[in-house]
Amino acid sequence: MKPLPLDKAFTLIERGPVVLVTTHDGHSQNIMTISWTMVLDFAASFAITTGPWNYSYAALLKSKNCVISIPAIDQIDTVVGIGTCSGQQVDKFAKFNLTAVKAKHVSAPLIKECLANIECKVVEVIERYNIVVLEGGAAYYNDARQEKRMIHPVGDGTFIADGRKFDRKIMMRSKLPDGV
Repeated sequence: MKPLPLDKAFTLIERGPVVLVTTHDGHSQNIMTISWTMVLDFAASFAITTGPWNYSYAALLKSKNCVISIPAIDQIDTVVGIGTCSGQQVDKFAKFNLTAVKAKHVSAPLIKECLANIECKVVEVIERYNIVVLEGGAAYYNDARQEKRMIHPVGDGTFIADGRKFDRKIMMRSKLPDGV
């Protein structure tokens, strides 16, 4: 991966892709899938929505850092798989054959197989809304990756990449609300 100018990092999330967020609590690393993201400004300020229901949340609060990794559409089943199992029982890097790459500024690892990675520090947690405000410190884009289409969630177990819908309702049934 090559460095990406930090003032361009917002372009990696502006379109609202599903992201993988890595954490490291000082003992072990983990990955969680997050579909609720937001760019806060043109600088490298972002927000994600997560809370105590995610195993990685405690590590995020403890370490005060994470990496936002942006997968491509060819990783859709990995992304859904990561989101439907817990790091409390599974080493997700091993289970999904992902390579952890040491970050330069945070304890959480980058994911080598992803299209892009953004090293982030936690700057605020808005508990009422389960919003974690992040400030980017470094960003990387994988130019060598052939597939560059990002995954966009619809919210009902289906996904869009460049206008095409990928139905994973059956695979995600355990995580979807009744009636969806």
